[in-house]
Amino acid sequence: MEKEIIIEGMSCNHCKMRVEKALGGLAGVDSAQVVLDEKKAVIQLSADVSDHDLKEAVEDAGYDVVSIKNLD
Repeated sequence: MEKEIIIEGMSCNHCKMRVEKALGGLAGVDSAQVVLDEKKAVIQLSADVSDHDLKEAVEDAGYDVVSIKNLD
């Protein structure tokens, strides 16, 4: 399963790495790739991870989630 998260507040490579680390630390997340220019993260999931948990991880890292959508 693949999801896309639109994120506000990221402005540099440090932001990118912080969000990738926060999302990658969740059980069920295989990978998290942030595209800084597009203000989004693309998440590969091996198990069902709720949108709430994804949003909470990003917000705990200090950024705002605009939307989450399934890409599959």
